[in-house]
Parts: sequence; structure tokens; C-alpha cells
Amino acid sequence: MAAHPPRPTGSPEDPGRPPGLRERKKQQTRDSLVQAAHALFLGQGFARTTVDEIASTVDVSQRTFFRYFANKDEVALAVMADAEDYFIECLRRRPAEETPLQALRASIVQAWRELGAEQRTGPHSITTALELMRMIEETPTLLAAHLRRVTEQERLVVQVLAEREGVDPARDLRPTVLAAVFGSVLRAAHLSWTPDQEPAGPEGMVSVIVRYFDQLGPALAEHWR
Repeated sequence: MAAHPPRPTGSPEDPGRPPGLRERKKQQTRDSLVQAAHALFLGQGFARTTVDEIASTVDVSQRTFFRYFANKDEVALAVMADAEDYFIECLRRRPAEETPLQALRASIVQAWRELGAEQRTGPHSITTALELMRMIEETPTLLAAHLRRVTEQERLVVQVLAEREGVDPARDLRPTVLAAVFGSVLRAAHLSWTPDQEPAGPEGMVSVIVRYFDQLGPALAEHWR
């Protein structure tokens, strides 16, 4: 998935307390670096963009950049990483009576809708996030880093599903198989998106995701003729 999740309103030390000025400034600096990086990546290409350019655009030093991101790859993947973390949060909160596939499907739809409602325009908009996803697919170093992240997320999905259903994933292969299938279908749905998708915005992406998952059962279990 893609797009930027709504961030917690509390401080790191006390999630229930509103963030202080220092936390807000740090978040603003991080968001500004992400925005600058993405504008440069989409405008002139990932390879031609340097860390110094990103930092200069925000009027901060390279040292400040490296407080937030280890390298250029990390800032390119920041939106996707944040969104993937938010999806896992959604999955953990799904009702226990849902089947595993229902919980996965509902979580990704919920995440897209909530992220889209929070970020309609700008660097974390649906359009920008999906354009970045295409850039990642076309950049070997970024794709390798992204696939490593996807593998880590898949392990988390297996863990959450196993905990929800009370099974041991070392003995019961269903969480692993479902997580792998889910991730592949979702990636295919994301890559099928086009800028002129109707309806516009997050609902356009949701409609694509739903259409793909509607075909999961027939593709796996039914005759095709």
C-alpha cells in the first residue's frame, strides 16, 4: 500500500498527552524532508537527486537529514513504510468474529479510506503515493529495499493472523499461505492503478482492491471454463 497514515496525537512518552512543541517541530521537519524528496524524485528522477539537494530544499543541513533517515532510499520508502505500519495496526484491531481473509480485506480498505481522508493533496496524497510506487518498481535499488520491507510485513501479517486464530504458524501453514496470497494480490491491485482512475481519490483505489479480491475465490477454487 501507499499514502501516509494519520499519526498518533500523543507524545512518545505519553500517547494520551497532546504532542509538545518539540515533537510537532520534529514531525514537521520529517514531513518537509519527505515532501521535498518526493518532489525531486518525481521531477528529476531518483538517481539524479542527492541528499544535499533534499536538505537544501528544506533549508536544513545534511546532518539534520541523517537524524531522520539513514539514506536516500529510506526517505523514498517513508510513505509506504508508514502506511504498511498503519495497515498492521488496523489488522490488529479487526473484530475477532471476522475470518482471516475478511479481516485482511477490511483492514486494507479501512487504511486506504482513512489515509485518503487525512491526506487528500500534497506529498502524501493518493496520486503522489502511487506515482512513487511506480518509481520504486522501476528503480532496482529501491525495489530491492521495498521487497525486503514487504517480506518483513508479511511475517508480521502471519504473526497477527496466527495470534487471532490461536494457531502455531510453524505447524499450521494457513497464516503463511494467506499472507503470501494477500500480499501478491494487493501488489497487483496497486500496480494496476492509473492516474485517471474513477472514482478519483482513495475510493478509486478501494474499488480496484475490492475488484481484485472479489476474484480471489473464483481464481483459486473454481473452474475457469
